[in-house]
Amino acid sequence: MYSPAVQSAVRKIFRRVVPLFFVMFVANYMDRVNLGFAQDELRADVGMSAAAFGLGAGVFFIAYAIFEVPSNILMERFGAKVWLTRIMISWGVVATAMAFVNSVEMFYALRFLLGVAEAGFFPAVIYYFSRWLPDSHRGRATSVFLMGSGTATVIVGPISGALMEMHGIWGHAGWQWMFFIEGIFSVVLGFVVYRFLDSGIEQATWLTDEEKTGLVAAIDAEQDARDVRRGEKAAKVSRWKLLADPQMLLFLWIYFAINVALYAVTFWLPSIVDDIGGVNDFQVGLLTAVPWLCALVALFVSGRVSDRIGKRRPVLVVLLLLGGCGTLLAVFVSPWVGLGALCLAAMGFKPASPIFWTIPQSYLDARAAAPGIALINSIGNLGGFVAPTAFGIIEDTTGSTKGGLVGLTCVGFLAALSVLLVRGGGRNDRVRARPDRASAAPAPETSPTTAPGAARSARPGPATA
Repeated sequence: MYSPAVQSAVRKIFRRVVPLFFVMFVANYMDRVNLGFAQDELRADVGMSAAAFGLGAGVFFIAYAIFEVPSNILMERFGAKVWLTRIMISWGVVATAMAFVNSVEMFYALRFLLGVAEAGFFPAVIYYFSRWLPDSHRGRATSVFLMGSGTATVIVGPISGALMEMHGIWGHAGWQWMFFIEGIFSVVLGFVVYRFLDSGIEQATWLTDEEKTGLVAAIDAEQDARDVRRGEKAAKVSRWKLLADPQMLLFLWIYFAINVALYAVTFWLPSIVDDIGGVNDFQVGLLTAVPWLCALVALFVSGRVSDRIGKRRPVLVVLLLLGGCGTLLAVFVSPWVGLGALCLAAMGFKPASPIFWTIPQSYLDARAAAPGIALINSIGNLGGFVAPTAFGIIEDTTGSTKGGLVGLTCVGFLAALSVLLVRGGGRNDRVRARPDRASAAPAPETSPTTAPGAARSARPGPATA
């Protein structure tokens, strides 16, 4: 039980800091995925094929993966306040510059730069929580923060659709207005972050001296306890050795498949909805919000069910099968019924990620948790590159998005079958380390697609993914 001063400090952090990070994540995700709403007009104005669009959408994830670790290192050097402000303003500037795209090459360059600008954002926030909140409150803070992604998927459609309706104002296309206004919002938010964020507890003028002292003491005491449990000679596990483990290879494939399915639906949903016909840009935006609203409900229900029964694999299999069936149904039905089918797909693929992350945690030895989860996240997020790229190539080849939906069906079904081969994911499935080898270090903090309950890093430091 924490002292009254610590509890008071935590309440202030949840009122002042956590909501700010939530809004930042909404803006972050919006600038990342609003591209899907500009697809048809952007391709027509620039003369871009579906394959070129898909490649540009995916190259963001290559840059993000390359620069994530360097970004975390630089954050340690410059401090969280300066570095998070830099991330916000730089990605806002690049997102705004998307309004001036006039060639395929410029499109590729700006998408790559957007990945560079955003790299390290999520781990930086998780690191911030580790230095400001006791262990018992970080899970709730991370949960609120992660809600920014789900909220963004719901509101990005109506907002982007409304901005697309500005087509022709002052001679600019609707997609230009959308990129410009949403990018400027991130730039302005960056200055707000600099005004309200503090790098360390000692700089927080809104905390009393007693609250600062108590909070620092509580966090340091928990870290000292972790160091004692871990021991000085805790061995490190090579990522190359992890790749020799068949279970790890299954984890890599399953998480990769989940990301392929999720980002394909994210980037191409507006285009699929637009095929309904007879709807304007704003209506397209409203309709694209429906699947993600359904997904938020499924996210809550699946988490409660998996926690209650204590078995993650059956829940994950059902979700992946549901997603696959939804995409398959969308191929053969009318556009309006297809929208309902895509609701099923979103309800399957969106909650699959947080449920998945509970399984590697229960399987991995404590010493292997940190490199193992980082490896799964690094490889799995490449699905964000493969999904839109492959979808674009398929559309150029077949002239329809239906081929891509069939591909998503196969991915979902294969991933579901793969889950049946996995060990771990239940209360009795945990692989515990032997006493002479164990280190009680918790696993690292989660990635942008990780469940709030995913593992945390053993030592406070910049989380890498």
